[in-house]
Amino acid sequence: MMATMFLSTLTPKFYVALTGTSSLISGLILIFEWWYFRKYGTSFIEQVSLNHISPWLGGGDSNTDEETPPRGNAPIQSSVPGSYTCVFRSACAKYLHFCLWNSLISCLFLNLECKVWRNPMNLLRGAEYQRFYWFASKEPLTYYDMNLSAQDHQTFFTCELDTTKPGFDIMQTAWRERSPRARIRAAHEAIEKNSECSTAFLLLAEEETTTIQEAERMFKQALKVAEINYRRSQQLQHQGPKMEVLHRRDTNVLVYIKRRLAMCARKLGKLKEAVKMFRDLTKEVPAILNVLNIHENLIEALLEMQAYADVQAVLAKYDDISLPKSATICYTAALLKARAVSEKFSPDLASKKGLTSAELSAVEAIHRAVEFNPHVPKYLLEMKSLILPPEHLLKRGDSEAIAYAFCHLQHWRRVDGALHLLHCTWEGTFRLLPCPLERGHLFYPYPTCTECADRELLPSFHEVSVYPKKELPFFILFTAGLCSFTALLTLLTHQYPEPMGYIARMVGSLI
Repeated sequence: MMATMFLSTLTPKFYVALTGTSSLISGLILIFEWWYFRKYGTSFIEQVSLNHISPWLGGGDSNTDEETPPRGNAPIQSSVPGSYTCVFRSACAKYLHFCLWNSLISCLFLNLECKVWRNPMNLLRGAEYQRFYWFASKEPLTYYDMNLSAQDHQTFFTCELDTTKPGFDIMQTAWRERSPRARIRAAHEAIEKNSECSTAFLLLAEEETTTIQEAERMFKQALKVAEINYRRSQQLQHQGPKMEVLHRRDTNVLVYIKRRLAMCARKLGKLKEAVKMFRDLTKEVPAILNVLNIHENLIEALLEMQAYADVQAVLAKYDDISLPKSATICYTAALLKARAVSEKFSPDLASKKGLTSAELSAVEAIHRAVEFNPHVPKYLLEMKSLILPPEHLLKRGDSEAIAYAFCHLQHWRRVDGALHLLHCTWEGTFRLLPCPLERGHLFYPYPTCTECADRELLPSFHEVSVYPKKELPFFILFTAGLCSFTALLTLLTHQYPEPMGYIARMVGSLI
């Protein structure tokens, strides 16, 4: 009765002031919680409730729950039990995600441009991609991916002087043909007009041959013709800018054919021959080498030979702070360090006695690799099915993860315990990384445009992997929901003071 009389005497200004003050306090709590979480990686209210309030209420110790050993060196994080967490988590999460996307809209525009790279391990269209299509009746390559390849071919394998040379003039348009049959037909026509048209032999080796052996024979034939054209243009390269451009084109064709021959040798099991060819190519310095990333082919071939010391020597040369990283560089470094400790690694023993220096180095290498590309572990651990890699990839994206795991999964399987160590440690990386997509410990922020670009590069039957976002603590979600609710009450009370006052008095009378 006294409460009803008290509420009836209150004016609408009181409710405006009350809700406004509540909204301000909730906002300050939310800002403090967010700052504390960014700095220490946990919720302040959650820590206080677990360490101080929960023991008073008798919820500090529980013998009924089983203890789960931590994975790797990831920190142990507790969660507050209780049914109210499940009630509020879903609604608060949706609201906070909406707020975060609004606040990070400027960051999205900063990362709109994603650079697409040529896949150094791309397969042969005729001998591999086409055979998959015959077997599964599914297109392994998207039109966007093949269009990028057509642009690459025109850039590397054509020049201005081709318009005056028989055979080469046909190949200028052949690379732009969308139909494989039209490209192959144009290549045959070019060879009929000019038996020294190296790019025509190259196209036939890529797309007409149906086995690796046939492709190797065709590439060897293309190599003979390419060497003749290379020596001829080398003698004329100083006679003017056009001749220099012609020599650059012949160099590109020669390097590309040698690389493809080395890849054929690798697929046919001629590892020593392949390694020698890759080593010779890495010693050359044309601009196309920076695009082809031949050192990644060399690393994969050396891993197949189990020449781990040679792999370490290649990594020491290319895993430099000034050079662009890749999944091959980061995960191969992690594999070599995991190889030294994975056979005897035990999560239970590590949680009790701690990690040794070698184990800590291996775990840090895995964390570094996962921070660079977080999609790779799911393919290596066979939590997600593999598909044929695309001809282009996006670094740190799902396309790069597929390309890496497709060629390197066998190397991880060969090292005893390496996949087990990866399974025990990779998830802990996301507890250590800042949240949301801020600068990591070793690399720049994860690009937000990778998902859209990967959907263009990967076929429609593949489910694109997205960045595994770290879950926010419950109290930050709850505080955000409380802040928004009180702000809404403030707005409604300011706009409609009398109805809101009436509703408040009715609620007070019911209480």
